Amino acid sequence: MGVVETIALCMGIAWASGINLYATLAMLGILGTTGNIVLPPDLEILQHPAVIAAAGFMYCVEFFADKTPGVDSGWDAIHGFIRIPAAAVLAATAVGDVDPAIMLAAGIIGGALGATSYSVKAGGRVLINTSPEPVTNWTASVTEDLAVIGGLWAALYHPELFLAALVVFILLAIWLLPKIWRGLVMLAGKIKRFFGGSPAQGAAPPGDFTSAADTAVKDLAAGELEHKS
Repeated sequence: MGVVETIALCMGIAWASGINLYATLAMLGILGTTGNIVLPPDLEILQHPAVIAAAGFMYCVEFFADKTPGVDSGWDAIHGFIRIPAAAVLAATAVGDVDPAIMLAAGIIGGALGATSYSVKAGGRVLINTSPEPVTNWTASVTEDLAVIGGLWAALYHPELFLAALVVFILLAIWLLPKIWRGLVMLAGKIKRFFGGSPAQGAAPPGDFTSAADTAVKDLAAGELEHKS
């Protein structure tokens, strides 16, 4: 496996793991077992029937959880602690038997890439869930599944094409993540106001306390001047 192919495999696994870890593991294991690809020695464990069965089972669970509004965001929140470390480990082991420094570098970059794809997916799904209808949720979930399968296929069989598409994804993520963050902040503010309720009847709004205090000080000063005169 050449340098370009190795880089594409490392980055492809890391990127896909941030979106759907179980689909990534199952696909690599099946392709390796059927002889369609030759996995690096440290990833050959993915070809074990027990690993394939476990990854396939968890993918089936995630398939339905990921398409249920609200449940998908909870699932993503929990799996943030799984997908990102897994992306780093898989990227590091995908480089094969090389200098440990190279493996560490691949793990760092892979973890960062996995965190990026995870953040785009998880943050976007939270905003999508604000829509009352389930169509957008199902559409997003199916699109993500197809993207993982297509992305891994491109990384394995067309590494140059995948790396070019990965650059586009990174640029898109740099533009999109701040917008997703602002949307999440606005959503959190709306939820806080909804559960916080409105001010008690007859109570002055928070912005009126300053003006009321200023008025009291002025009245007190006027009273003292009148008393002295």
